[in-house]
Amino acid sequence: MSAPGASALSHDLPSPRAVVELLKPITWFPPMWAFGCGAISAGAPADRRWLAIGTGVLLCGPLLCGASQVINDWFDRDVDAINEPYRPIPSGRIPGRWGLYLAVFWSFASAIVAAALGGWVLGAALLGLALAWAYSAPPLRLKRNGWWGNAACAVCYEGLAWITGAALLAGTAAPSAATLVIAALYSLGAHGIMTLNDFKSIEGDRRMGIGSLPVRLGVARAARVACWSMALPQAVVVALLAAWGRPVFAVAVGAALLAQLGLMRRLTASPRERAPWYNGTGVTLYVLGMLASAIALRGVGT
Repeated sequence: MSAPGASALSHDLPSPRAVVELLKPITWFPPMWAFGCGAISAGAPADRRWLAIGTGVLLCGPLLCGASQVINDWFDRDVDAINEPYRPIPSGRIPGRWGLYLAVFWSFASAIVAAALGGWVLGAALLGLALAWAYSAPPLRLKRNGWWGNAACAVCYEGLAWITGAALLAGTAAPSAATLVIAALYSLGAHGIMTLNDFKSIEGDRRMGIGSLPVRLGVARAARVACWSMALPQAVVVALLAAWGRPVFAVAVGAALLAQLGLMRRLTASPRERAPWYNGTGVTLYVLGMLASAIALRGVGT
């Protein structure tokens, strides 16, 4: 089905402003932060740090994350025409099939830049792109299942971005085993963060057959699952940092986790109303713990 207004604009080019809106710059922060944590954890020489970080930020934010946003909006265009008709594609500001063309172009551009940065970076980028298409596009359309869809997002936004930063700053060396473990744990925790984002669209998801966890489990149970999903991996991080001889950082991450547990009690009392509040408080503590863990990894031998 064509987006409303597309027939009148099908021969037009999308405006730069509409393209930027489609790329959703506000969503670039989480993968760029995770990339930065990976870069810090690698402890690369300072003489190549700034060029590598700048290239990696471009890859993880505007390119890979931007591509995922375009892909998602293209395959959600019919749903958005009902729920959010002001978005660039359903409003006709991205006319005709330009949404699809941009999704393909941005995906290829991401792969080309990643290929120039080494095998580990290319592998992480290609896996991220595969998950982005699988998340939104039929026949898989992982977003229809909150377990699988949130896992795909969490891996892309946290783990793969972290590994990209570590691999890029490490040069030809592979990321350390400790780095891969910590990146995986923070990806697991991000599953809960993604669940919190689903509380704002329960009615629309239920109507459109999207099985988010709040739809599948109910509001109260989904909130508890989100909290456990965020807390348990961080507890493992604390234990690992202590075992690796990084007690100061273990205490820092543990303190952030304890503060989150207190905030989670308020969250679970009224999940739908307080999910945005927790995103601004508890999730901030979560990402600060990521930074502390990244600094700690610089002193961990593997």
